[in-house]
Amino acid sequence: MSKRPLYLFLIIMMIAIAPGCSDRLDLEESTNNLALGLDLDNENNLLIYLHSPSYGRDIKKKTLEIEVKSQTIRQSREEQDQFAPGVITGKKVQVILIGKRILAHEDWFPILDVFFRDMKNPLTPRVIAFDGSISDIIDLHPKDQPMLPLLLRGMVDTKSTRSETVKTTLQKLHWQMYEKGVTPSISEIQLGNDKQIRLVGITLLDHKGKYTASLSAEETILLQILNKNAKKPVSLSLPIPGQKKSGPFHTDHLSISVQGTKPKIKTSYTDNKFRFDINIKMTASLTERLFPFDVRKNGKELEIMISEHVQMQFENLIKMLQKHQIDPIGLGLYARAHEYSQYKKVEDHWGEALSEADIHVSVKVILGSMGPLK
Repeated sequence: MSKRPLYLFLIIMMIAIAPGCSDRLDLEESTNNLALGLDLDNENNLLIYLHSPSYGRDIKKKTLEIEVKSQTIRQSREEQDQFAPGVITGKKVQVILIGKRILAHEDWFPILDVFFRDMKNPLTPRVIAFDGSISDIIDLHPKDQPMLPLLLRGMVDTKSTRSETVKTTLQKLHWQMYEKGVTPSISEIQLGNDKQIRLVGITLLDHKGKYTASLSAEETILLQILNKNAKKPVSLSLPIPGQKKSGPFHTDHLSISVQGTKPKIKTSYTDNKFRFDINIKMTASLTERLFPFDVRKNGKELEIMISEHVQMQFENLIKMLQKHQIDPIGLGLYARAHEYSQYKKVEDHWGEALSEADIHVSVKVILGSMGPLK
């Protein structure tokens, strides 16, 4: 039997495998960037930050931070290489930190083009807004905590499962920026006076990527319920009107754990404007009650009180979104699906059309459990 086919097969395999090894980079020769920071200085020059682990038995400082002033992210790579012990790679980027100075400008998003054009760059980094100078957090070395990129990624991932923030990856942000029926939202962190990192909720952007408003963790939960992205269960603490406080204690509050939500959004177009009727049915458990109330006897009355207060919170949130002409709920997607001809007329200025829309919310809370105590 001739061995020529076998030799020919081996030669073809070697030719096919060889190009895959041509750009091989050994770990000891690379500098893996885990966090990318973007900011502007006082003269509006683009500042780009790198945060990378340092390897070595005798190295006391386990991370390397590099700051360069550059015109583009790709151009900064060569400048950062001048300070790094190895060749800088962006394959392992976990988080992208964006300073509020950048978000104060429109049309900043194209500076991230290299991530979508160069296939070696990942599309899964969590995008996070930072209310402050990026250098303050990049140079932070919290003791007894994970490395900064891993800490931030962990905070975003765990808090998003509780609907207290959003897990917006670079790929998802790209979709939000170019989808006309929705506006972007990203996680937001702050640095307290005690130098502790706090994940405070989310940052809301307009269609051009400009900062418009911030939502607290509880407001973020309400938004996640509206856009049907709420991970259950979610917790809400509410002040109940008519209940008295006792000294410095907020004894007028109660808390519920929402086990399931069923938002239904009905879309129509009347009187030259859009109308959205949002009906929300929530099944919840009573987890905390700080004021005297006979829950077993007057459970229906308590359900009505909770429903009215939650409805008021939803209405206040929607009014704020309309005021800023933004749509993180994605009502534009419903308008396009159900009133396509009318939506096409206003899709290029959907925020303005949404601000003039009639949006009605009705909430019904059903207490399925009141706890073991009377």
